[in-house]
Amino acid sequence: MKGQEWYQEDDIAEEYEEKRFSRGGRLIDRREKQAVLDAIGPVQDKDVLEIACGTGRFTVMLAERGADVVGLDISGPMLQQGRQKARHAGVADHLEFMRGDAGRLPFPDDSFDTVMAMRFFHLADQPASFLSEMRRVSRDQVFFDTFNRFTTRSLYNWALPMGSRLYSRWEVSRLLDSAGLSLKEADHDFAFPYGLYRQIPNQLASTFRDIDRTLIKSPLGKRLASVSYWNAQVP
Repeated sequence: MKGQEWYQEDDIAEEYEEKRFSRGGRLIDRREKQAVLDAIGPVQDKDVLEIACGTGRFTVMLAERGADVVGLDISGPMLQQGRQKARHAGVADHLEFMRGDAGRLPFPDDSFDTVMAMRFFHLADQPASFLSEMRRVSRDQVFFDTFNRFTTRSLYNWALPMGSRLYSRWEVSRLLDSAGLSLKEADHDFAFPYGLYRQIPNQLASTFRDIDRTLIKSPLGKRLASVSYWNAQVP
């Protein structure tokens, strides 16, 4: 998996959210959380597994809304940050953090209502095997996001030291078919790449976001979208 060693560095957990979600990145954080909530719907009493949970952005949010959540990640320091968040939010009883490999999930078949992964598939070197494992342990829903090929993300990718795996809609469709999943709905967003938002102040980012939304709503919106959210069902 791309960046595996980087994500396991001791200082990454402390720097991760400051790097990713400061300044205009806060807009990204809000949009991603809304995408998760829109896809899962009412979360009360649902069993949810998050793959690559990092410092617990989504796991804590879902636990606060009444879900029973397991967060799995390869980074011990990030998991520790997540545990601290859960304690501070008062949801530690509804949230378990585990260190593990997304390619070999340590759970029986059909263990969770929903299995999700955010900011993961762009790092995946074997996306088909990861998606197959997610489907295996889910009894109802699999949700994930991708960065898209032939968009502004392709240009931004050149500036990244690790790069990202980019996906076409055809490739995602093929991955879903091979995993035995059916697409329920998809949402597409962000004509401007994430990196732009993280480099500018939040107030200026809001202006760019207004332009971004207008572009996405245009007839070419789906083709311009650099990010897609895929909500799939287990037949």
